[in-house]
This record gives sequence, structure tokens and C-alpha cells, in this order.
Amino acid sequence: MSLVLRNAQRVVPVRRAPLRRAVCALRAALGASRFDVGLVCASNGLMRRLNGAYRQRPEPTDVLSFPFHRVAAGELPRPSCRDEYNLGDIFLGVEYIHQQCRATGEDFDGVLAVTAAHGLCHLLGYQHRTEGEWRQMYQKEVEILEELNRLTGASLRPLTAGLF
Repeated sequence: MSLVLRNAQRVVPVRRAPLRRAVCALRAALGASRFDVGLVCASNGLMRRLNGAYRQRPEPTDVLSFPFHRVAAGELPRPSCRDEYNLGDIFLGVEYIHQQCRATGEDFDGVLAVTAAHGLCHLLGYQHRTEGEWRQMYQKEVEILEELNRLTGASLRPLTAGLF
């Protein structure tokens, strides 16, 4: 179905077409192409407000995901009507990500795609509160990024390699 991509910030230029292609490929790799996804490119200010309101951490971050359905890790939602074919919304902290990329020398567009993969996994119930959850989520991220790499010739890897 559709991917709605909105750039709600003006600090960092975002190449929307490659990001859109990456998220569509990642959604397909997850078997979730028939579900809608909202993707918002956000400033540090918006991410700070959202992170404060929903996670009680009033600081900018790289990604926040807001699932439409509550599902177990890796399960696809089972909508009962057309309006429920929605995975939810992902907010990418592009200003924060850009600052991190400048500090580490990583490719901004690649990190956006990897961060979107992380957000998509959260929409499908994956978490990383425990080492077991992290291992499960990390493996799924590796799997879908390998598919994206196959399609694009990139060599993207999850950013959470050293989390546990």
C-alpha cells in the first residue's frame, strides 16, 4: 500500500526518493508491503518533544516508532477492515542522525535507511529491552538489510551491533 513521507524539518536536506525506495524495499522484505506506513523526517526540536511526551526523555533521538497495532515480534497485524491496513508511523530524527554522521563519518543516506529499518521492526513488535529481545530484533534487521543490500549494492548493517 502507501508510504507517506513528510519532511517536517528544514535543517538537513533529505533525499526523499532514495529513502522512499529503501523503506518500500524494507517493508517488502518484512512481508508488509500491503500495509501503509507514515514516515516523518523530524528536527531535534520535534524529536525532543515527542521523546519527552512518550518516553519521558526530553532529548532528541534518532527514531521513534508509533505502531498502529500491538503484535508479537515478527507477526503481521490481522486487520479486520481496510482502514486497519496500517503499520503506524516512524519519526526519523534526521537532524540528530546528521549530527551523528558528521561525527562518525558515516554515510547519511545509508544511516537513514538503517534507522528506518529499525523503526519498521519496532512497528512489527520487535523490541530491545532485554538481550534476548535485542538478539531477535538484530537478526531481523540483518535479514531485511541484506535484502536491501542485494537490491541496491550497498553494505548496510544494523546500528545496534554493540547494544548488548
